[in-house]
Amino acid sequence: MQDAPLAVVPLAHKAAYLERHAEPDKGWEDRAEARWPAPYWHNDTGMAALLMLLTAVDEGLGACFFGIALEHLQPLRAEFGVPDEYAPIGGITVGYRAEDVPEQSGGIAERRRGVEDVVHRGQWGRYA
Repeated sequence: MQDAPLAVVPLAHKAAYLERHAEPDKGWEDRAEARWPAPYWHNDTGMAALLMLLTAVDEGLGACFFGIALEHLQPLRAEFGVPDEYAPIGGITVGYRAEDVPEQSGGIAERRRGVEDVVHRGQWGRYA
C-alpha cells in the first residue's frame, strides 16, 4: 500500500458547502450550521471517496481507504499546503495488487452480520 502509485486525500470544505446552500436556488439565505443534523460536508466527501474506491475496482485496480492519525494531520497540511479550512477525511491509495500478497482471509465473511441484524422494517428490531 505504501508503494501505491496514487494517493488521494479527500478534503471536506465546510465553508464552500454552507455557501452553496445559501444560494437562491437552495432556498436558504444564510450559512447557519444549526439546521444541519450532521456535518454533510464530511458525508458528501466520504461519498466521493467511496465513488473513487468503486471506480478503481471497476477499472481492475486495487484501492484502500485509510484514516489519517491526528498527529499526522499538521505535517500533511504543511507538506502539501492544505489550508486550515479544508478537513482531510482520510486517504485512498490506488494501484495494482502485489503478486506476492496473499488473498484476504476467508474470515471476513464469517464476521459479516446477517441482514436481520442491520435491516429494520418500520420499527427498530423488526426484520420481516
